[in-house]
Amino acid sequence: MKSIYMDHNATTPLRPEVLEAMLPYLKEQFGNASSIHALGRRAAIGINGARENVAGALDCRPEEVVFTGCGTEADNLAIKGVAHARREQGDHIITSQIEHHAVLHTCQYLERQGFQVTYLPVDQVGMVDPGDVRKAITDRTVLVTVMHANNEVGTVQPLAEIGHIARERGVTFHTDAVQTFGKLPIKVDELGVDLLSLSAHKLYGPKGVGALYVRQGVRLDSLLHGGHHERNRRAGTENVAGIVGLGRAVELAEAEMEEEAGRLATLRDQLWEGIAANVEGVRRNGPPASLPRAVPTQALPGTLNVCFEYIEGESIVLSLDMNGVAVSSGSACTSDALEPSHVLLAMGVPPAIAQGSVRFSLGRDNTAEQVDHVLAELIPIIERLRAMSPFSAQESFTAKAGPRRRK
Repeated sequence: MKSIYMDHNATTPLRPEVLEAMLPYLKEQFGNASSIHALGRRAAIGINGARENVAGALDCRPEEVVFTGCGTEADNLAIKGVAHARREQGDHIITSQIEHHAVLHTCQYLERQGFQVTYLPVDQVGMVDPGDVRKAITDRTVLVTVMHANNEVGTVQPLAEIGHIARERGVTFHTDAVQTFGKLPIKVDELGVDLLSLSAHKLYGPKGVGALYVRQGVRLDSLLHGGHHERNRRAGTENVAGIVGLGRAVELAEAEMEEEAGRLATLRDQLWEGIAANVEGVRRNGPPASLPRAVPTQALPGTLNVCFEYIEGESIVLSLDMNGVAVSSGSACTSDALEPSHVLLAMGVPPAIAQGSVRFSLGRDNTAEQVDHVLAELIPIIERLRAMSPFSAQESFTAKAGPRRRK
């Protein structure tokens, strides 16, 4: 069997349809969208079409969409932009302990600039309690930033409730929706968000392009200064081909979302059931297996995070890679770190167990046959690594009989 890719939360392959849409803007339609001649106007038309696609998916106005260089830039623009724009009104920011580092490190940067940040705890499945948001808001709070779904464990946050609380108190509300945009329905008014970050390469678009939804009337200082691009929100000549690619990827994702979410949830459950039935000493992190399929918006449909006790997750990842299977031991942005996942620690997973986490994130190219193949590779790997572990002998964990084969 060819190599199997199950790390779609880290990045996704570029869809052929997206590449086809981009190619004209990499070749003959090379104009600068700020130029008034024909080539420039054609580039502007491409950007405007993509802006309309993103706005349609979010159910917002096209002029509320600001294109950026990536999701991280969108997070920085939202958080730093609001913090500096509203500095005279307050210096307090609320976020959660399980945010992506694009948010956490930005908040930590602002702490060094004199801002106060509250890092909210989560429960054992990684959920923020909206009541904790209400309690944390003070007269000095200018921003709440809580991610839509966690990139490591897939838990979807109760944004609508949090948004209602923020709106009541007159606090700007931002969400990092990089993992959910294109996978779950997102309507900004229903969620109550004022700012929303997204990225193209998480939904089979190109790397190097993202966007930030900015509700009309929200005050936001710019990160980059120069020309009048993106309605003075983000200076710099636009990545026309990348933006067009994002627009096409959004169009395709919207058309396939419901069917694909159900298919991925089925594959995720097949994978978990195979692991749970054949390996002892495993722990599923995030939304429980009993979560009804009828409520897919409580969990990312293709994300499964599992801890294998008494084994390092990195060893499992490398062993699977040698057998042609690509998975992750956590966030792609922290996969080279030796520390246990900050997300799992915040959820109460003991550090020694958190070290054994593996994230499987399924995508449109995965099949039931591939899941069976991954199980066939994974179970002997767990057995071998446990036999080598100095801890496993004390616990006498052994793998059960091989995986059940699909008929």
